Amino acid sequence: MAKGFVIGLLVGVLLLVGGLYCYFASGMAPAAVGDPPMPFEKKLAKKALNAHIDKQSVAQPPVSADEQNLLAGARVYLENCAGCHGLPGQPPPAIADRMYPPAPLLFKGKGVTDDPPSESYWKTVNGIRLSGMPSFKTHLTDTQLWQVSQLVAHANEIPDSAKKVLVPESAPAMQTPAPAPAKAPPSKQK
Repeated sequence: MAKGFVIGLLVGVLLLVGGLYCYFASGMAPAAVGDPPMPFEKKLAKKALNAHIDKQSVAQPPVSADEQNLLAGARVYLENCAGCHGLPGQPPPAIADRMYPPAPLLFKGKGVTDDPPSESYWKTVNGIRLSGMPSFKTHLTDTQLWQVSQLVAHANEIPDSAKKVLVPESAPAMQTPAPAPAKAPPSKQK
């Protein structure tokens, strides 16, 4: 009786693994950015990311969230992050919703202000697989990584001086982008 149960269990596992392999190998699994997500994809990806970050046990920020560090973080953010994650009071960047998963707008809504700075630090250092989030550990110093992490963790309460770095007063606020110019018809050459 136990032998039959074990054999049945093994056959069931092999069928499940074979079915999953066929699903992916046959091209039925969603692969394009515009495809709907697989069942439980978002939930599983978030759970895996959070568990991995918790397992790493990132230390507490060695830089404080004072005005000087937030100003420095704003400069780093403007140069490296704004193209995907947006700026305060500005329309979303064109690329933000063309990624899968879409790049979160860090100055709209709660952004990541409910995340501890150490979580944002981990994400900027390591990047996130299967998303557009790159690793910045070889591009930015550790201090810069912590400064930008403090900025996004406190995005809802940054001082006006940091906001002016991110969006100079001459920048128009929340305008809809102009439509792209129409393409000229191809010229006929003989």
